[in-house]
Amino acid sequence: MAFTVRLLLFSSLFLLPVSVFAQTNGSIAVGDFLTATTANSSPWLSPSGDFAFGFSPLGSNDLFLLSIWYAKIPDRTIVWHANGDNEAAVAPKGSTVNLTANSGLVLRSPQGEELWKSGTSVGVIANGVMNDTGNFVLQDRNSESLWETFNNPTDTMLPGQTLERSGKLSSRQSETNYSKGRFQLLLQEDGNLVLSTINLPTNFANEPYYATDTTSGTVAGSEGKELVFNVSGYLYVLRENGGKYNLAVGEVVSARDNYIRATLNFDGIFAQYYLPKNFTGNVSWTILWSEPDNICQRITESSGVGVCGYNSICTLKGDKRPTCRCPTGFSLLDPNDHIGDANRISYKAVKKMSLVAQKIYMMLRC
Repeated sequence: MAFTVRLLLFSSLFLLPVSVFAQTNGSIAVGDFLTATTANSSPWLSPSGDFAFGFSPLGSNDLFLLSIWYAKIPDRTIVWHANGDNEAAVAPKGSTVNLTANSGLVLRSPQGEELWKSGTSVGVIANGVMNDTGNFVLQDRNSESLWETFNNPTDTMLPGQTLERSGKLSSRQSETNYSKGRFQLLLQEDGNLVLSTINLPTNFANEPYYATDTTSGTVAGSEGKELVFNVSGYLYVLRENGGKYNLAVGEVVSARDNYIRATLNFDGIFAQYYLPKNFTGNVSWTILWSEPDNICQRITESSGVGVCGYNSICTLKGDKRPTCRCPTGFSLLDPNDHIGDANRISYKAVKKMSLVAQKIYMMLRC
């Protein structure tokens, strides 16, 4: 009888779907795929279940974002997403992402159109791994990395991640628009880590509004080599001579007990956040530090258009994040872009509007 029970248990393992094993050890086999759907859409999980790779719904319009997010917190905070040159790789319902041996991750629409692919420079992919660090890695049969999300960041860094020279983070356009925004964090070839506005749709960077000044200077080897976010939660520029320039001075929280991330926000603020892993009830991210101290004053004419766009007024909130408002008689050109440009509307024009139009105008004011 005992032998029969053991045999049944052993046999039942072969009846379990492949995704169960993938979510247990984080390993994804070539040929595995995910489908963008709100029903029965199970992501690929890291071994601990802390991170998920899959399709994240965008609002309620049947659009999805191929992304990585924290899987155990109510707020689905996205730390990486598939991105084209300037546009987020938004996928309609029914799209699929396949893990292939030669092209890596391939995202296709329901009609078969290729929307995005990871690609690989050399080698044949044997499997993918969703790690507990939040890094999704494509490996060859010798477990060597051929492609990974840590080397292709979007707007966020996680503990264990580094940026080499010419590496950068790009902000999103808004809280809900994941296309490339107009702020970037760049480790320049001279070793200087800078925050700049960029002129879209080009990649031309204006004068920095924040810099670490980790260039060669008068001390040999003092230029920055890489930006390091170590597993203990420290974020610093590692110099060629081994010295460190710490981006934050003061409190550092434990990465063992907290989720930690450093994000270049859509409003140009680069900030480090933490959230306790053993949270209870409603929970939100807490800012540990941020740069610059006052972005409203730091972005000058030489640094490009301000945080709030033309004809908008920038003020700081208590968390040092900027908020924008329109002067009297102005309204947003794009009601969905709350840090965008504003346009003048005359009072005569407003008075001639219908009551409904006047209400809409009042809603569009910054």
